[in-house]
Amino acid sequence: MKFEIKNLQHNVNTIMRQIGYQPAYFQNAGESSIVRKIQGNDYPRFHAYIKQNGNDFSFNLHLDQKKPSYEGSAGHSGDYDGPVVEGEAERIQQLLR
Repeated sequence: MKFEIKNLQHNVNTIMRQIGYQPAYFQNAGESSIVRKIQGNDYPRFHAYIKQNGNDFSFNLHLDQKKPSYEGSAGHSGDYDGPVVEGEAERIQQLLR
């Protein structure tokens, strides 16, 4: 699920802490990858990519259901929409308003 939040006077690290996320193990050029565990285990977890453009932030959020099935695979079972992902997107937006 993609959404934007405009005019934030923060950096990605401050936003990450404010919404209860931590850095993911990998990063793509030009964006930050962050995760939030739902329970005590590594999965399922919310996973977001954040791109910053000045004071505007673009989020690409999904729910990782499990880790990749085999070594070297980037694929995983994930939900990119639906009520759980929509609820998390709303939670993030409320916290950052």
